[in-house]
Amino acid sequence: MTICDASALIALINQSDANHQRCVDILPQLLAPLLTTWSCFTEAMYLLGRYGGWSAQQELWGYVADQILFLHHNNIEEQERMRSLMQQY
Repeated sequence: MTICDASALIALINQSDANHQRCVDILPQLLAPLLTTWSCFTEAMYLLGRYGGWSAQQELWGYVADQILFLHHNNIEEQERMRSLMQQY
């Protein structure tokens, strides 16, 4: 399962998020591994820092440490494709 928006990562951890329970309930049903991009992860870390400080950020890092969440490292071909698409659109 690819997570391409920070809001799902934030909702999993931030208990005051309107979608928290829904994300927690669906997590066991998602196909492993969960995969996200560095930019999505960075945005989630920034916003979690604002909402819950280091403890919230540490929980997200825990998903990575526990191999629940993996960070995609794009290769040069993917970078060139992104550049081409950005130029086109």
